[in-house]
Parts: sequence; C-alpha cells; structure tokens
Amino acid sequence: MNETTPHLFCFGLGYSATWLARDLARQGWRISGTHRPGGALAQDFATLPFDRNTPLAGFDQIFADVTHVLVSVPPDQAGCPVLDMHGDDLARHAAHLQWLAYLSTVGVYGDTKGRPVNETSRLLPTQERSRFRGLAETRWQNLAARARLALHVFRLAGIYGPGRSPFDKVRAGTAQRIGKPGHLFSRIHVADIANVLKASMAKPNPGGIYNVCDDDPAEPSEVIKYACELLGVLAPDEIAFADAIKDMGAMQQSFWADNRLVMNDKIKDELGVKLDYPDYKSGLQAVLAVEGL
Repeated sequence: MNETTPHLFCFGLGYSATWLARDLARQGWRISGTHRPGGALAQDFATLPFDRNTPLAGFDQIFADVTHVLVSVPPDQAGCPVLDMHGDDLARHAAHLQWLAYLSTVGVYGDTKGRPVNETSRLLPTQERSRFRGLAETRWQNLAARARLALHVFRLAGIYGPGRSPFDKVRAGTAQRIGKPGHLFSRIHVADIANVLKASMAKPNPGGIYNVCDDDPAEPSEVIKYACELLGVLAPDEIAFADAIKDMGAMQQSFWADNRLVMNDKIKDELGVKLDYPDYKSGLQAVLAVEGL
C-alpha cells in the first residue's frame, strides 16, 4: 500500500463511525478500529476488541501508520476508557497523527430554557451522562495541550438515519406524540455527521470545537407526525407532557429535562459545510428512500 494512504482508526466502530468509515473506504482510505468485547463486529472492517478491561495489545505496531483517530467510545463513571487506557500511547504518536476527533454531545450545555448556545457557551450539564462527557472533553483538551495532539471536539445533537429513526417506533406501534410547546430538540442525520468530520479532516484546526446539528430544531411531536405522514399511517393523538411524564421512566424523563437552541454556524463558517439534510423533513424523506419500506 502506498505510504501516503491515509489511515483512520476508530475507537468504537458504531453507527456514526461506521458511516464515516464506509465513506472514506470508498475514497481509498485504510480503516481499522475496535469493537466491544463480546459485542457485534463491524460488518465491513476488521476490528480489535477494546474496553476498559481489554486494552489494545501491541499499540505501537497497530498505530505505526495511523494518520487519523476517531474516538466515539462513551465515557463511564471512571472517565474516558480510551484516554485512560491509551492516552499516553496516543501522545507518543502525536507527531504523525494529523487529526484526532472526540465525539461529545450537545448535552454538555445543559438546560438554557430555550436560549441559544454556541461553542463558547458555558458547560452546565444537568444529566450524569452529559457531565461525564464534559469531564472527558476537558481531560482530552488537557492531554492535547501537553502532547500537542491535533484534537477536535464535536458536540453531536440527536443522531438519526437509516435503521435508526422515528420510523422504527411508528412501525412498531410504540410511537407517542408528546406535546410540550416550545421545547425543541436538535437533530443531525448521520450522513451529515460524516460530512462535518470529513470537512474537518480536510481543514484541521487543532483545538477546534464544533456543534453538529441541523438548521431546524423541532418539537418531537411534529417529527412523529411527519414520519406518520410519510408512512401513510394515522398519527397518534398528542398527549400533554404533564400527563405523559407520569408514565415515563427515569431515562425517558432525562431526555425532556433540557431545552436549548443549539447554533451550528461554526461548521458552515469555518468548515464550509453545506448540510445534505438541513431539516428533519428532508432527512426523513432520505431515510425512507434508503429503507424502501
């Protein structure tokens, strides 16, 4: 293989990382990465088992020609497993790593009662999982500053795409339309996550932080209604949030705890990204076209 062939290593070849990896593989990139021990293997790529209890063996050999790194493994109560197990190893390879991305969440901003947030806004997460993300961001930034790693942080909104969309619940008959006027959720089609990451690879800015969401934050009730329209089925009646919350589990309630307007100007102004799916309607139409159902 040509020595100049770029090589992306993904810690966690999950939904978003696999979409990006397939895009890059079609362009001739070399792809490798990890899977959870005992979990499903990536269909298209050879992967190695990794978690906090299963660090990579032979790291220097594995990373000898790696040029780009994507970290999508979520943090736990102890911190970020990738950073804890291999932070020093990555620092040792900093000189030839052109780009390192950490996938975080817009949840780190917490609840602003609907007020806008951008990449310079204070991090005030209200949920435990978002606090873990915020702490992981800080630790990655500290390591990057010490080791001169080309770190980029991407704060993702709610991810959807083929095989992972409101259509799934509508088809299963479990979709609900919960009405909470003025409570907006930001989303991003998985293809546009890949578009943003590729744009950053083409124009790296070590230390850069980016919100990754579309242009059309919307109430979940309206998204479910539109998904039903596309499928040609009757939308469920809307349930007032005050009534619906009585039957919600703790996890579902947590998704309704924060209300914020996430701004995405930076991915356009700095990276020149033009979203393929700037709103949920175009995104859901594309999902349905791919699924063909």
